[in-house]
Amino acid sequence: MNTDVVADTSTIIAVIANEPEKPLLIAKTQGYDLIAPRSLDYEVCNAFSAMIKRGRITLEKATAAVEIYEQISLTLIDIDLKEALEIVDKHKVYAYDAYMIVCALNRNCPLLTLDGGLAYAAKAAGVEVWEV
Repeated sequence: MNTDVVADTSTIIAVIANEPEKPLLIAKTQGYDLIAPRSLDYEVCNAFSAMIKRGRITLEKATAAVEIYEQISLTLIDIDLKEALEIVDKHKVYAYDAYMIVCALNRNCPLLTLDGGLAYAAKAAGVEVWEV
């Protein structure tokens, strides 16, 4: 049995930021190994940079959040960019969403997301999607 699950950016940010979905996300992933495309590092930093830019959090809080992120047990996976572009073309998604879909397809595992658009495209691509 495959014990991997792809955790997308929305789920990671929800856990770090103590969003209401956090307990359900943690419970859902108990006993599973979290994986994600290597781009997750950049997506997480981008999310916090947007919050800083909009004045929603301070640099200190963003730095603390990144430190929490760095403690999450997560394996980052390399993605074939040509395969990702095929997903982009077929499902009309952004590259970052395609990376998540390719990761799940290549590892034959579910994708955990809070992003409805990503969930829709992933299902259309044949990925099992876990939504909370």
